[in-house]
Amino acid sequence: MTKTYIILLVLSFFVIESFAQKISKEEMLFLTQKWTGERFEDGRPKVSDDILRRMKEVTHDEAWAVMKNEGYRYQYADGWGLTINPDSVLVGRALTATFMPGRPDIHDAIDERGKKEGKRGQNSWPVDLLQPGDVYVVDQFGIHNGGPTIGDNVGNAIYAKSGNGIVYDGAIRDIVGLKEIGSFTSYVSSYHPSHHNQPGDLNTMLIGINKPTRIHQVTVMAGDVVLGRNGGVSFIPAHLAEKVVVTSEVVRLRDMFGHQRLREGKYTAGQIDTRWSDEIEKDFSQWLNDHIDELPIAKEQIQEILKKRTW
Repeated sequence: MTKTYIILLVLSFFVIESFAQKISKEEMLFLTQKWTGERFEDGRPKVSDDILRRMKEVTHDEAWAVMKNEGYRYQYADGWGLTINPDSVLVGRALTATFMPGRPDIHDAIDERGKKEGKRGQNSWPVDLLQPGDVYVVDQFGIHNGGPTIGDNVGNAIYAKSGNGIVYDGAIRDIVGLKEIGSFTSYVSSYHPSHHNQPGDLNTMLIGINKPTRIHQVTVMAGDVVLGRNGGVSFIPAHLAEKVVVTSEVVRLRDMFGHQRLREGKYTAGQIDTRWSDEIEKDFSQWLNDHIDELPIAKEQIQEILKKRTW
């Protein structure tokens, strides 16, 4: 066996290994270096539960505006063929998985190593890593017939671990059973009764866990905050999540103030619907102080807004 052949074998092993493995902690830290907060043990950004709770009030318009101003132009995905619990809001930290069309040699190599580690069924490997508050985000390359890796059994496992639903660019099966999971709010491409890998019919294979993945026109990174509502899904980089939430809260308070003053006839629509004068800004600050215990945002958060406000 020549030296060149041995080197090629070693390189091939590492390529296949990188396909099957979840992202390394070092690579996770490298790709998410703008995040300076808490992390999971594997390095995935861990946006706080408080930010996730407050994110449920954020609209796509507000999130999109903040992200666009920061240079993130492609963070919103719509055109979902099927939504489970469409009137609910889905919020959580992304755990990503990437599948590709099945190829026997690569699939079998990945599968064999998984079996040595006591794993069965590639579709369950990412599910085993889910934490409370996660959203399972899957690039299933839009496959329909022969594509579903999630049915009611895997769906129940996902919900038991995360308390959330999924964002899934592909077809799911067992739709009746999935809809019976009360809070399994999910965005998927389609439904089909088939299965992804029937005996002798290899359709998909898992090539990445928590690596950057693509959902429609969006690049999604593990740890992004998922915001699903009103038929669409925003993927908010972890380091922008707090800014999105605070901006939304400020906009909400300003809207409440503006609407009240319009009903009172104190200002005209032209005055409220353009850049506010110094007089209106002072009135707004006073209004915040006067109503600080009545507003739908925590007193501490309003005080923080007042302390940091630059308008």
